[in-house]
Amino acid sequence: MRIVISEFISLDGVVQAPGGPDEDTDGGFAHGGWSHPYFDPEVVGGAFAEGLGKAEALLFGRRTWQSMAAAWPERAGDPFADRMNSLPKYVVSTTLGEDDVTSWTNTTLIPGADAVARVRELRESDGGDLAMMGSPTLVRTLLREDLVDELQLIRMPVILGGGKTIFPEDGVKRPLERVSTVAGKTGVEVCVYRPADVA
Repeated sequence: MRIVISEFISLDGVVQAPGGPDEDTDGGFAHGGWSHPYFDPEVVGGAFAEGLGKAEALLFGRRTWQSMAAAWPERAGDPFADRMNSLPKYVVSTTLGEDDVTSWTNTTLIPGADAVARVRELRESDGGDLAMMGSPTLVRTLLREDLVDELQLIRMPVILGGGKTIFPEDGVKRPLERVSTVAGKTGVEVCVYRPADVA
């Protein structure tokens, strides 16, 4: 499977709490919901619909999974929600137990200590895309381990001045190639990157 990551991201690399004011206030983050003014339904909505259409499974960190599990099951009847609810889902967590993941159908728990090995196994298995959204801590780990096949950055024209990021700070250079860029009317850009083949 290909591991494909989609992130709302500010110009200064922040991915924290794009969806709502109380989504994630860690570190005193006060800009929750910052992506809303720049959401272009045609460009951004189209990118997510296309990505979900190619996905054969979803991968989450614990916090993102909990927020999605609280929202999507109630939206049954909407084609996007029905797809989200029906796909196999994996959640990486050091705190959740098997009984905790029954609230969202088709969810499999991956213990945090086994995360890299299990994700590597999933990536080496046959199938389409293993899609990820949010989950910055897990994404940072996968980038550090070179386990990301495609990175879709939904870049919003705003500087947030600090917050969570997906990028490792280990001093390692990781060249990427830009596959495509689509601009929306709100100033948003959907930029797709893949690891570059460098000698």
